[in-house]
Amino acid sequence: MTITAALVLFAVIWFLTLLVILPIRIKTQGDLGEIVPGTHAGAPEVHHMKKKLWITTGVSAVLWAIIAGIIISGVISVRDFDWLNQLEPRE
Repeated sequence: MTITAALVLFAVIWFLTLLVILPIRIKTQGDLGEIVPGTHAGAPEVHHMKKKLWITTGVSAVLWAIIAGIIISGVISVRDFDWLNQLEPRE
């Protein structure tokens, strides 16, 4: 795996993890009963963004290490997903 591939893999995992973690423990204006005029009741009031970004980075680092280890070890390769036999045969 090249450095670029490793960075792209980490970025994809980081953003996917962020999208999973964002809605956890969010307090909306509707939940707190203090809706600011002109905003939606589902708008976040308390979002804990800094803490969520640190959690996202930690979880992403663990997931990246596992996935990169699997890729580097060769346990799973691109040939495992070649169901239509389009890759050239191994020599």
